[in-house]
Amino acid sequence: MRVVPTTSARLLSLLSLLQARRDWPGALLAERLRVSPRTVRRDVDRLRELGYPIESAKGPDGGYRLGAGSALPPLLFDDEQAVALTVALQTAATGVTGIEEAAARALTTVRQVMPARLRHRVDALRVIAVERTATPAASRVDAGLLMTLSAVVHAREELRFDYESVSTSAARTPDAPPRRVQPHHLVTWGGRWYLVAWDLDRADWRTFRVDRISPRTPTGPRFTPRELPGGDVAAYVTGRFKGATGPGDWPCRGEVTLDLPARTVSAWTRDGIVEELGPDRCRLVLGGWSWAGLAAVLGRYDADIEVVGPPELRAAFAHLARRYAAAAESPHPAR
Repeated sequence: MRVVPTTSARLLSLLSLLQARRDWPGALLAERLRVSPRTVRRDVDRLRELGYPIESAKGPDGGYRLGAGSALPPLLFDDEQAVALTVALQTAATGVTGIEEAAARALTTVRQVMPARLRHRVDALRVIAVERTATPAASRVDAGLLMTLSAVVHAREELRFDYESVSTSAARTPDAPPRRVQPHHLVTWGGRWYLVAWDLDRADWRTFRVDRISPRTPTGPRFTPRELPGGDVAAYVTGRFKGATGPGDWPCRGEVTLDLPARTVSAWTRDGIVEELGPDRCRLVLGGWSWAGLAAVLGRYDADIEVVGPPELRAAFAHLARRYAAAAESPHPAR
């Protein structure tokens, strides 16, 4: 006895086939769906009524093609597509200017219609975007690795993993013991994914690049979450990348006046304070990794600069002035 699928199930199967390849002969669709060509024509008309732009191909055999429409019809996703869409929506909802509300609404809609097995998976993933500007060197991370890490964060289970150090001098040896951590947050910063965790062996908070993590199994026992310094993961991670040991400011911060309008400086200042002093003059307070680096950044504004303080910044400008003067006076190498 052959089981005849319901109309709704058959429509979903037809739509899935139309998405899988560009052109489908009508007879082949009927064979794949185990229905008559007349039933295929009726089902195509039903999909068109739902908003799907299905084009008919001329010819002795006829055929169908799923085209682009002017309105968005209902969509059909498999399990992996649904998970990927949810990850993308979470990232957009927290890290892309101008679409946060729309992305959050779309995420809620997708989650509501998910089966329980997928909803449990995506609920374990908590994306926190702490930096809006992606870098060209952004790394690609395996989706399976993200789901694994998000699961242990959600379950509050200790994690063991091998970690590839950024420094070749500190590269991991084959017999090195794995890192042991209590994972707390999975975040994005500057286009990369990071795991914020309490390092059990070092008794301190650490931030690990996800693309350098190779988890070991099984996971460890459950733990009671610790309080992150400052209580705000975004402020904590931002502070770490500014050189602070916890939530905090840049290790070097200076103040200058620039012979430029405040509106011009503001357009090129992401993490500084700009105050208008006149139509063509402003005060700028800015931070950096080092005094020399801060002086170099301030030099990019291509305007006369007056150092307000501190003395370390003034000394850094003098040091760079000597270095640049020596570079300008150096003889041109023979070719």
